[in-house]
Amino acid sequence: MFDQTGSSWVLQAEKMDKTVNLGFIQFDLLASQIQAINPLLIMIFIPMFTYLLYPLINKIFPLTSLRKISIGLFLAGFSFAILAVAETIILSGGRPGIAWQFWAYVILTAAEVMVSITGLEFSYTQAPNSMKSFVMGLWLLSVSLGNGITALVNAFIVNPDGSLKLDGTEYFWFFAGLMFVTALAFIIVAKRYKVESYIQTREIKADPLLTEN
Repeated sequence: MFDQTGSSWVLQAEKMDKTVNLGFIQFDLLASQIQAINPLLIMIFIPMFTYLLYPLINKIFPLTSLRKISIGLFLAGFSFAILAVAETIILSGGRPGIAWQFWAYVILTAAEVMVSITGLEFSYTQAPNSMKSFVMGLWLLSVSLGNGITALVNAFIVNPDGSLKLDGTEYFWFFAGLMFVTALAFIIVAKRYKVESYIQTREIKADPLLTEN
C-alpha cells in the first residue's frame, strides 16, 4: 500500500487543488511533489515516537513490538479511507485541496514508523544468529510480495473494454478494507506467537600467549 504513493496517489493528486497557502507564502505543487513530505515526516516522527509517544502510551497500554505493528496496520488502512472520502468529493464534481493527501501522508508515515521500522527490529531479534540475514531477507521479500498483490489487483480490475471494476472511490475503499482485514488477521496470529530474543554477540577467542601459564 505504501508504494502506491507513487502511483494511485499521484493520479488522484492530479485532480486536486494543489495550491498551498501558508499565509505569508503561497505556491502550487506538482502532483508528484507531495511525496517529498514523507522523508521529512520520518525524521520528525522517529524521535517523537521513541521519546514521547511510545512512553506516554506505555503508561496506559503496554506497547509491545507486535502491538505497534498492529496499530500501524490499522493506521495504513485509515490513510486510504481518507483518500476514499477525497475521491468521493472529486467524483461529485468537487476539487478538494491537497491537504487531504497531506493528512493521509501523515497517517501513512506514522504507520510506516510503527510497522516497517518496528518490524525490521523485531525480525532481527527473533532470528537466531545463524539465520538473521535470511530472516531479514524474508522481511524484504514480504515487501515485494505486497507490491505483487497490488499489481495483481490492478490487472484483475481492468475490463476487456478498458474500464475498471474498481474505479475511483471503490478502489481506495478496497485497499482500506483489505488492510483492516489483514490487521485483524495479524492480531490473531500475534496473540499465539511466542516472543524470543536472539541478540547477536561476538565470540571472543582467548589469546594462547596470555593463557598458556
